[in-house]
Amino acid sequence: MPYTGGLVHRKDVMATVDSPPVAWLKRAGAIPIGVTNTPELCMWGESHNHLYGITNNPYDLCRTAGGSSGGEGSILGGAGSVIGIGSDIAGSIRMPCFFNGIFGHKTTPGVVTSEHQYPPTTGRHEEYVSNGPMCRYAEDLVPVLRIMSGPNAHMLNLDEEVDLKTLRYFTIPNDSGAPLVYPVSQELIDLQKRVVERLEEDLGVKVEEVNFPELRHSVQMWNTYMGLPDKDGKQPEPFNVILGEPGRPVRPMWEFVKWLFGRSTHTFASIGLALQEMTCGKPSPFIIEQKEKLQKDMEELLGTDGVFLYPTHPRAAPITHHPLFRPLDFAYTGVINVLGLPVTQCPLGLNDQGLPIGVQVGAGKLQDRLPLAVALYLEKAFGGWKEPEAA
Repeated sequence: MPYTGGLVHRKDVMATVDSPPVAWLKRAGAIPIGVTNTPELCMWGESHNHLYGITNNPYDLCRTAGGSSGGEGSILGGAGSVIGIGSDIAGSIRMPCFFNGIFGHKTTPGVVTSEHQYPPTTGRHEEYVSNGPMCRYAEDLVPVLRIMSGPNAHMLNLDEEVDLKTLRYFTIPNDSGAPLVYPVSQELIDLQKRVVERLEEDLGVKVEEVNFPELRHSVQMWNTYMGLPDKDGKQPEPFNVILGEPGRPVRPMWEFVKWLFGRSTHTFASIGLALQEMTCGKPSPFIIEQKEKLQKDMEELLGTDGVFLYPTHPRAAPITHHPLFRPLDFAYTGVINVLGLPVTQCPLGLNDQGLPIGVQVGAGKLQDRLPLAVALYLEKAFGGWKEPEAA
């Protein structure tokens, strides 16, 4: 199947071997029917490239399907497939699932291998990227994840029964006012409050509201930790190098000039990311300190029996290309990657415009079974996936 990463210069590249999770799923009886669209190198919140074009949302063709696993989110939301695989380094499973009204799980990093994945992970990226299942129905998440995890499945104790009434619940309403990140829309604020009310009413639990001031630095945390070297001191490969043909790195400023005249094979988003990376300074000790404090506080809060609710995105699926004007809204998902926590994206119905809305449910490291169990409950309580109306 195609192995392009959305790059025009890789249009004829075909995969010669299955990644282990794909091989294990095929061995279990899954039938691959296609590879779906992503942004270039899976590094943008909208699945757009000059090789395949842009992926639209099945609930409104004028709106985005998200990214990077936007093609997968769209085909699943539109009932074109049953299960899918996504990768997530900044929300690439959760944003498409949120925009397209389906379930998805960002696994604890290191459980599902990224071997033979393109683009490859470098630097510390392996510590923050997660592969996981995407499905219309919550009951499909665990069996698919169990297969995808291969010999590491035992790490998650997925067969261990979860008593929802004995868990500790927390709700984080927002990012404490991060600069340049849009505030959560009122409809999503109200939605999360309704989830809290249902949990307390149905399960007899108390959901505690917590706030972490460090979350206002979510974007800086993600940018900082994506640029750090791995444990052997090896730096991540520069984005402009991976973006270009072998031995021919993209020169972002020149590529931008070409883009202005319609001569570039790269999208504005990719060129902008390459420019942004090249202008980044040294890691800020303050940001590293804030991240480490947030990590410690959240892990102590959650333990092995805590789950939290957190907005996935500030708004429902935006009009296509509008993410270019709000590029930092990924903060709500990206910060969870650098914290290394497992999170399940749960659809919670449609808004007044007929667009999917939902929430992400997280837990402590390797406690994936907890948000997965909550997802099953929320599907029953709120109805799960809703079929898009015929165009």
